[in-house]
Amino acid sequence: MLNTRLILLLAMIPVCFVIALILGKFIIPMLRALKAGQSIREVGPKWHNSKAGTPAMGGIIFICASFIGILIMTLIWQRWTSVFVFLFALVFGLIGFSDDFLKVKKKQNEGLKSGQKFALQLIASALYLFILYQRDVMSCELWIPFTTLRWQIHPIIYIFFAMFVIVGTVNAVNLTDGIDGLATGVTMPVMVFFLLTAVLLKKTELAIFPAALFGALGGFLCYNFHPAKTFMGDTGSLFLGGAVCGLAFALDMPLILILVGIVYIVETLSVMMQVSYFKLTHGKRIFKMTPIHHHFEMCDWSEVKIWIVFVSVSVLFCALAFYAVQPLIR
Repeated sequence: MLNTRLILLLAMIPVCFVIALILGKFIIPMLRALKAGQSIREVGPKWHNSKAGTPAMGGIIFICASFIGILIMTLIWQRWTSVFVFLFALVFGLIGFSDDFLKVKKKQNEGLKSGQKFALQLIASALYLFILYQRDVMSCELWIPFTTLRWQIHPIIYIFFAMFVIVGTVNAVNLTDGIDGLATGVTMPVMVFFLLTAVLLKKTELAIFPAALFGALGGFLCYNFHPAKTFMGDTGSLFLGGAVCGLAFALDMPLILILVGIVYIVETLSVMMQVSYFKLTHGKRIFKMTPIHHHFEMCDWSEVKIWIVFVSVSVLFCALAFYAVQPLIR
């Protein structure tokens, strides 16, 4: 039975890849027709101005492709766990879609106010965590990577901690989406990690979502790699953040995000360090521009070189994360 499921999981990857390729052929022209072009930040790199007008909200492609794959597998297995995690990610995708829609409507790079986004993300996180807790999926025991140790935390404290982790991670993924294909490429090895971990922990129903999303992201990357024919927008980046967090908490291992999400964390820390140092020194900077991928752009790194280096780092740390979960598998 397990071998059959593994074969179906592996088969779903190319299926979702092809579905994303096909959807892209229809969705990208539709976004162009709707004039859903990306507005470029005035404070961003000047050479990004050439990207103005590239269709945004392309994240719809891999969201739909992964959903089709999940639905097919769910109907075969009659296990709905991955659908539940997908719906959690979808809520964040809808928040991002609202943001993107307002940007398109206003023809500027500002959509929802930060307070509005923050409040919606907190509500979505709290609801998801409460359901996980009620269904005994989330233990409120903080597993320490590389060990079998678990630290028992009071449920209320744990849920507040988890809400902070989810909102922080989701917005960190959003920051990573700054150059062609970066968030897509960095997240693909993260999905491989969750796929393998779910299978080895015998939680195969949770492997459906990462397998489908990995394939869908591969198809989307064909349109999103430099030079991008479409951007995922907040629709896609917030969905990806929700997917990463949703899987981590569904597998009851939130601290693994430190390893699999290392690129997201570094991107966020670079912004925090820059802002803090700027205020403390009254105008001095640590980096030429943040998030840090823009710093490397200002150092004359090509977008392709940045993509290769950042994705390689993600692969390396996801491999380390896989080693970190081995004590749970033995």
